[in-house]
Amino acid sequence: MSTSISIHGNAQRLTIYIGESDRWRGKPLYMAILETLRNLGLAGATVVRGIAGFGAHSRIHTFAIERLSNDLPLRIEVVDQAEKIAQAVEQIAPMVSEGMITLENVQVARYTHRYLNPLPTDKLVAEVMTREVVTLSPEMTVVEAWERMLKYELKALPVVNRQGEVVGMLTDEDLLLYSQSRPALAGSMGGEILEQALKALRTSNIKVSDVMVHPVVTANETDSLGVAAARMAKHGLKRLPVVNQAGRLVGVLSRLDVLRQVLDKKVTTSPSALPLHAVQTVGEVMHTPVPVVKPEDSLADVVDTFLESGSRRVIVVDEQMHPLGLIGDSDVVARVAPPEQRGALAALRQLGRAPQSQATARSLMSPGVLTAVPQTPLVEAAQQMMAQRRKWLVVVDADNKVLGLVDRQILLKALAAV
Repeated sequence: MSTSISIHGNAQRLTIYIGESDRWRGKPLYMAILETLRNLGLAGATVVRGIAGFGAHSRIHTFAIERLSNDLPLRIEVVDQAEKIAQAVEQIAPMVSEGMITLENVQVARYTHRYLNPLPTDKLVAEVMTREVVTLSPEMTVVEAWERMLKYELKALPVVNRQGEVVGMLTDEDLLLYSQSRPALAGSMGGEILEQALKALRTSNIKVSDVMVHPVVTANETDSLGVAAARMAKHGLKRLPVVNQAGRLVGVLSRLDVLRQVLDKKVTTSPSALPLHAVQTVGEVMHTPVPVVKPEDSLADVVDTFLESGSRRVIVVDEQMHPLGLIGDSDVVARVAPPEQRGALAALRQLGRAPQSQATARSLMSPGVLTAVPQTPLVEAAQQMMAQRRKWLVVVDADNKVLGLVDRQILLKALAAV
């Protein structure tokens, strides 16, 4: 069986034209074809019954009120990946003794069904969003924005004008250029490093309006959750400002708000009972290859792994590839000795080499890793991550060896069937 869980982009459409009276091994041919397609693992098939038509013998078959023809034309349509369609044609062509089989290249914009979409997509955004929102004004200085992010431990804030309209979005990444650090990193260091970062900002007259991102991707409070979640996943956003019909900010929809909607969802315990392609598991969506380091690797080794992988998390593993802990980029800076913090920060920003340090991956990591096997359903994975307040889940095999990583963005994209 194919491990594909969705079809997107280039695909092929297989169309089979037969008659309703055609048979194969004692059963209607269209049913035999459907069973063959299902056994091959095709995404799905549709049989359409015509009201009139003629075939190779030029005899017209029609649907009449007085009499129901038992040989009306049938059309069977299937859309799937090219290699799956090729397998289907090989099996089905000998079954069609009279009829026609055609192939067309198509573009699939979306393929899903209820088993792949556990989110209550018909809910309104207004029912799910967070209503208490911390905001910035365009006239604020960047240091005021920084301090507000630190106070509320937030990495992104909407910028709202005096009319309550969303005019921008400011993230800690936007402040990186002006402070040489992100608030999350500097806040974890504290003390002299934090004060120096703030001092650098205080000497600037730069306003929030000068550095904010605009225009802003937003959601309307009357949008469905399905529309908003797909928008978040498409743009790789952690949160969407929510506006009313007048364009004024009324809330924020975060990944957590969306993922909370599956907390009470029942997990299917018998995947084999579901249709083919309907089982979506962490193994099918996990991120690979996985950035890993060994417990005794040096600070320089850890920094190099961060830079090579482009990730903000690396996994500490033993010699058997068993996960021991996780290291975030903020851990690298916060857990080295204070004199080494500035050098570690510069190294992460590729502005210098990592300082000589006694720190190792073991001393930098957060021990205790949330794990799951590849067969774990996505809903169950989301529930575990939410319950334990984890941003990452490590996928392991039956021997507890690391295979991949799943984060909230991956879950959002998969659960929203984007």
